[in-house]
Amino acid sequence: MSGVGGTGVPGRVCMVVPTYDEAGNLAPLVSRLRRLHPDVDVLVVDDASPDGTGAVADRLAAEDTGVAVVHRAGKEGLGAAYLHGFRVALDAGYDVIGEMDADGSHQPEQLDRLLAALADADLVIGSRWVPGGSVTNWPRHRQALSRGGNLYVRLLLGIDVRDATAGYRLYRRETLEKIDLASVRSTGYVFQTDLAARVLRAGLSVREVPIEFVERERGESKMGPAIAVESLRRITAWGVEERSRQLQRWARSRGARS
Repeated sequence: MSGVGGTGVPGRVCMVVPTYDEAGNLAPLVSRLRRLHPDVDVLVVDDASPDGTGAVADRLAAEDTGVAVVHRAGKEGLGAAYLHGFRVALDAGYDVIGEMDADGSHQPEQLDRLLAALADADLVIGSRWVPGGSVTNWPRHRQALSRGGNLYVRLLLGIDVRDATAGYRLYRRETLEKIDLASVRSTGYVFQTDLAARVLRAGLSVREVPIEFVERERGESKMGPAIAVESLRRITAWGVEERSRQLQRWARSRGARS
């Protein structure tokens, strides 16, 4: 199979873009992405947006064979939309499957960085919090919340990822096949952390590359206080489970030596 854009990435690439009320943002994003990366296809997963986003997606798909649309019955959460999109892309035979926000926060101009890094990784994350990464138009309290949340993830889950909550990603097909997507129960934003931890626990490699994250210009963010609290609750529970497993392994090793 040939590489994409001279990056050495094997095979076909599909970016999954979940949408809910992104009618004003979707077309500009898809246009930029397809113009800059004509070999990269787009799969829009719309959760029955009341603002007509689904109709915008259908129009884009009618105009461009590299764009496809999945219409879901209702709003079921970011993770559920991605899982649905992953299954569709895997069934369609794509070799690389990515994630990307519909609001323009993830810049198509930086996708080459992720594609190049995938040459020697199983998962690539576009990171705000590695050297060279940055955010634009975020207030200080939101930066502190994101940095603090990611520190909490590293400490509790013991994973060496600086931006485990990031949503600009590329997975190899084999990576998604190895981490048992059928067992994923995360439907909200904590889905990103869940999958990064699963990749590492499977013994696979994760690389982070710096990106500039640009806050949306149109529409409202779906990330509210209730979602942040729910994410912290789930991560805490996972952390407790992981520490329990570590203690059990330690106890077994002690027993074997005695």
